[in-house]
Amino acid sequence: MSVVKSDLIKQLSKNYPNFLKKDLLKLLDITIHEIQDALKRGERVELRDVFTLEPRVQKARVSRNPRTNEKINTPEKKSILFKMSKEWAKKINEKE
Repeated sequence: MSVVKSDLIKQLSKNYPNFLKKDLLKLLDITIHEIQDALKRGERVELRDVFTLEPRVQKARVSRNPRTNEKINTPEKKSILFKMSKEWAKKINEKE
């Protein structure tokens, strides 16, 4: 299940009718931009009782092609570790 930004703005405007949609859009853009910048700097991002995002570095290594047994140098990679909180997982998995 993916979340589309426009659907998120619609839901936020429904929950908070006092805010204008353009203000909610700007707030969401700033939040996403700050999360991206923090991950680029190698910092951990934590939204309490929701989730954490942590950048990880996979070291460079020598791997092999399983078909030809040829050795290949695999460069260093960056990835993001996503961990959901237990409370959020319970809320998502609840049956209505």
